Amino acid sequence: MLLNKQKSAGKKVEPSNQWRTMDLHIHTPASSDFQQPEISYLELIQRAEQRNLDIIAFTDHNTIAGYRSMQNEIEQLELLEKLNRLLPDEKNRLLEYRRLLKKILVLPGIEFTATFGFHIIGVFSQNTPVRDIEHLLLDLKIPGTILDDGSATVGATVDVLTAYQKIQSAGGIVIAAHANSSNGVAMRGFNFGGQTKIAYTQDEALDALEVTDLDTKAPRSTAAFFNGTKPEYPRRMHCIQGSDAHRLTADPLRKKNLGIGDRATDVLIPEVSFKALKDLFGSNDFSRTRPHRLKEEPAFDFIHASQEEGANIIQDFHESMTVRGGKLYNIIADICAFANTNGGTLYIGTGADPHKPPIGISDPEQNINLLEKEISKRISPALTCHLDVQETRGKKIIRVIIPRGDDAPYAVEDNKIYVRSEAETGLAVRDEIVGLVTRGKARQVVIHLEPGSDAVPEITSIEEKEFPRPDETTPRTGVEVASVEERQGTRYFTMRDLRNGSMVKNVTQRSARRLWHYAISRYMELEGEFDPRTAYWNGEFGLLKRYQQGKTPTFDLVQRLPDDGYRFFFGVTPNGIHGGWKLLTEEDENSSEPS
Repeated sequence: MLLNKQKSAGKKVEPSNQWRTMDLHIHTPASSDFQQPEISYLELIQRAEQRNLDIIAFTDHNTIAGYRSMQNEIEQLELLEKLNRLLPDEKNRLLEYRRLLKKILVLPGIEFTATFGFHIIGVFSQNTPVRDIEHLLLDLKIPGTILDDGSATVGATVDVLTAYQKIQSAGGIVIAAHANSSNGVAMRGFNFGGQTKIAYTQDEALDALEVTDLDTKAPRSTAAFFNGTKPEYPRRMHCIQGSDAHRLTADPLRKKNLGIGDRATDVLIPEVSFKALKDLFGSNDFSRTRPHRLKEEPAFDFIHASQEEGANIIQDFHESMTVRGGKLYNIIADICAFANTNGGTLYIGTGADPHKPPIGISDPEQNINLLEKEISKRISPALTCHLDVQETRGKKIIRVIIPRGDDAPYAVEDNKIYVRSEAETGLAVRDEIVGLVTRGKARQVVIHLEPGSDAVPEITSIEEKEFPRPDETTPRTGVEVASVEERQGTRYFTMRDLRNGSMVKNVTQRSARRLWHYAISRYMELEGEFDPRTAYWNGEFGLLKRYQQGKTPTFDLVQRLPDDGYRFFFGVTPNGIHGGWKLLTEEDENSSEPS
């Protein structure tokens, strides 16, 4: 009845999202290291049906020969059918192919070996001509003489980033294969440079990371590492898993040799199509993928999982959105702050405490309409957010997905510019505002402010200046008091944001935001009277204080300098801990490198 009403009103009926299961990393006998070369392509798809897969991809090593062989077999059977020369067995094979290909989407793909031996998967539409993929392989410098060999030992031919871009330009979905394991771009124990690893896992042409620990609930899983909270890895990545099957079924003697569908991913998409997958990977909605579980388990509640992570630089929670008490305004301020920082997600109708039942939102559709109007009216320039209704523990809540804005700075009511600092939203100061204006440029700006007005200081001059990034020993979150001077009885501090190295001058204790105010107070306690015996030391690295900020352990740190001086760092979170600081903060190396 509803469908008829919508049609009669002239509205387009959008298909509803459903969970589908995919395995985008399957090898065939066309790969030289396939362990059961006698297996047919039809048997591969039959096994996918047995594992209840909706989408699979043939991703042979440096070749498209497997997918092409399947196509050739079907075309030959269809030709024999047209000539009325099909034998009974051939007819059965053709009918079985047709039945399965109506039920399962089989996509062409490649697993390409790039610089350092890193593996990259490209998955293409079923409508992509095989010749086009062969031309891509030639463009990736695979010698034509071995184009059909399916060799896993082809030497590195082009750089990782070049491969990403070429696969993307050819219309493919770009996936870093088994990124956290051997031959993966985020593998541990392979020293190829931190900046290179950042580029290989954050490049805009990369659609997803395939990981082997997606079903791991530990906070140090690869997906948790690439969730957008790490200072060096601010782009949140879609993480999936694939079987990397080199055989039909799992090896009974070597359990790590998986079969088809043994490590699959569920995706929430409106239809089984390549376009739906590509749209999913291009979206900022990270709740639409989950590890496929072979055993019946309670439904995965991504909101409750987000609560267990707590508020951070990319997510926060609001129990209600009433105008009274400023709760609606706080939501608008958070949306502005996320757009000006890394983007993020708000959950409205539940607090951050995972042990406290959610309150829920009555009439969520009406409240979504209200919130959309408030965003449009209060935030400028125009900002497009995705709002929808979700359910957690029997209560409906509103989810707001905020992109990292392309037209920063964004302001509330034209003049209030908010930014996100870890789990805190606050008004941006002048230096931060100009930093937003120049975002993406290879320079930072120092703004000199006229002293004497804490609330609204006047800009007297702007000096463009190159600032060094924090050195390799500096914590990567928190703040540092970089310098202090006194003018007419008032002390003015220069604050360094350790997450991005930006500097803000002329901050007073009175005008400082919460973390800055805390850092200035602690700095004033320590300057000139610091007793190194009050810190716990590991060589040059010292721990002053450990405390909790919500669910996040937080640290005040000190570093001993060669000239017998000291540097103090305040409000450092585990995301900023690395190197010599780890032993002091009881964080092992998995806290700053993906496992």
